Amino acid sequence: MKITCADLDLRLRHTFRISRSATDLAENVLVTIHHAGLVALGEAHPADYHGEDHHRVHSAIELFCSWLTTNPAFAQPLESIRRRQARRQTTDDRRRPAPPSPLRRLSSVVCELLDRLPPQVRAVRGALGALDIAFHDLVGQLAGQPLWRIFGADPALAPVTSFTIGIAPVPEMQEKVREAERYPLLKIKVGTGRDLEILDAIRAVTDKPLRVDANAAWTVDEAIANIRSIEPYGVEFIEQPIAPGDIEGLRRIREAVSLPIIVDESVTTSADIPPLAGAADGINIKLMKCGGLGEAHRMIALARSLGLKTMLGCFVESSIAITAAAHLSPLVDYADLDGHLLISNDPYSGVELDPAGRLVLPTRPGLGLLPRA
Repeated sequence: MKITCADLDLRLRHTFRISRSATDLAENVLVTIHHAGLVALGEAHPADYHGEDHHRVHSAIELFCSWLTTNPAFAQPLESIRRRQARRQTTDDRRRPAPPSPLRRLSSVVCELLDRLPPQVRAVRGALGALDIAFHDLVGQLAGQPLWRIFGADPALAPVTSFTIGIAPVPEMQEKVREAERYPLLKIKVGTGRDLEILDAIRAVTDKPLRVDANAAWTVDEAIANIRSIEPYGVEFIEQPIAPGDIEGLRRIREAVSLPIIVDESVTTSADIPPLAGAADGINIKLMKCGGLGEAHRMIALARSLGLKTMLGCFVESSIAITAAAHLSPLVDYADLDGHLLISNDPYSGVELDPAGRLVLPTRPGLGLLPRA
């Protein structure tokens, strides 16, 4: 097994601005695993609000590679999968799909492998997410199965994804909406002090359903007043109205307004979910926050058990990380998986959109990625 990491700089088509920051370039990290003649891929988007950058992700991956040289037994479970698939290919079993239970066990194999990583690696969420994605890609390829099948998902149930309009001068935001004509559902970034002006301008050029994301820009009182003002604009839900950590503030907002509240920055892993029951209507799960597909899958199940809606979101990411998240999308209520649509140099193709904006999942093994020419 050989693992490498490299810079993956992604150029934005437009400056991407939210309430707290703006960027023209995402400094992501590409992880590549070579094993048993296969090439598996993962991607990290270091989240600055977690104190991460691409240097820290590189260091964590390099630490893992060094650790791997002294722990050769790490890959043994992967060899078992490879041998089992080889036996299937030499028997009549190859004509029948693998039964669901053994397939769903494959994700557990990855999670158990990653649980053995040094704590200094696991502490860097972007690095953990990239390794998780790459090992899931590898396991899917070894088993000859797409990841959605390993997770027991039905690709016919994949949702429509929203397309994000970042903060900009109002005429520019209107032009971005016109450019997004093919996308049936828009997510509008707010938190500027002129949010109603923005929504008035958006509504002047489109009647599409909207989602509104404040990225924690408001106080509790501002959120209540702003959301009440926003209610007539045909908005599906409000995302992260206030700063993370204020559960009682979220509860006050939810009790005072009629629009559903979805939290993003307030939830990172499964441990953050139980206190949100009753304080929010749903959670936004991101692979780069939680550490990959395995934890995201657990979060979906836990949130549903507590009556919370679930959404899969993203940062500025290529089709590597977006496709990884998309394999879980049939299991959630909402999708905001448009990071690859915002960039001009996506190196791979994977998940696609049908004419209705619905996610179309690859049927190829693993992530199912193809390099772009």
